[in-house]
Amino acid sequence: MNNRLRELALSFPETMEAPHFEKTSFRVKKKIFATYDDKTKRVCIKLSEIDQDVFSSIDRKAIYPVANKWGKQGWTWIEIKR
Repeated sequence: MNNRLRELALSFPETMEAPHFEKTSFRVKKKIFATYDDKTKRVCIKLSEIDQDVFSSIDRKAIYPVANKWGKQGWTWIEIKR
């Protein structure tokens, strides 16, 4: 697990870390706002549509929408290696 990612995620009030299938999830009041996959070194976060568009425009190989209906709801991949 990326310690900086964990530190940042847990800095939000009421955030809890819990497993989510083979990933680590970060939740507030049982709602997931981010997951981390240690195998692929990839984070998935929930953004507004506007924020998703803005951040994705920086580098579409590093930050991009999930390629399905979840992506249209703001779920966004972040490639930590990049």
